[in-house]
Amino acid sequence: MTASSPLSPKRVHMMDELRGVLILLVALYHLLYDLAVLFPVGIPWMFDPWMNNLRNLCTGTLIFISGISCLYSRSNLRRGLKTFLWGMALTVGTFLVMPSQLILFGILHFFGVSMMLYPLLRPLLDKIPTGIGMWSCVALYFLTFHVYSGVFGLPALGLSVPMPDFLYGHPLLFFVGFPAEGLSSADYYPLIPWIFLFLAGTFCGRWLRAGKFPDFVYQSHNPQLAFIGRHTLLIYLVHQ
Repeated sequence: MTASSPLSPKRVHMMDELRGVLILLVALYHLLYDLAVLFPVGIPWMFDPWMNNLRNLCTGTLIFISGISCLYSRSNLRRGLKTFLWGMALTVGTFLVMPSQLILFGILHFFGVSMMLYPLLRPLLDKIPTGIGMWSCVALYFLTFHVYSGVFGLPALGLSVPMPDFLYGHPLLFFVGFPAEGLSSADYYPLIPWIFLFLAGTFCGRWLRAGKFPDFVYQSHNPQLAFIGRHTLLIYLVHQ
């Protein structure tokens, strides 16, 4: 049985290490956010556009890696349900302790729903060639990034069209990515646009699982970071 066999895929140590770096950066971001919002500490650059872009880069990479991980999971349904329930625990906790920072549909809710959706979508996704699927999902992520603001496309380039008004204002569509009056979430990661990065990761995971990346991607470089990367859920919950 070869290392790239579907029954014995190589361990991707660099993915664990990268996930370790990213969860530490997420924890640092939340620390700075708390200091800027909840305590009288002046950090004016926390809400500059470049900081928002850096945050999106870090969380987007984590979401992409989470999609890859679906190709290594024995049960995405069970893993997704557990993650979603932890997200709901944060919802209840913030509602009781810090209602001004209520997490209604945050990153854990997103991860949980996406993991549970993947097995349902897989029969269709498996029919799509890997490269076409991955790059199409990346394109859809950018094209739908401003759906929350009411447009589809690339407004910075003057290439956008308005979204239909009937999609907005319905509470049940809030988690999809369409805002509704009276609903907000301190940590908000709706399915649109983030599901497309997640699905892009699932396509990339085919190549990674088959051993088609350079050897250094599979080799261990920093066991400490890899250990952190294998326990991102625990670290996220503790730091929250």
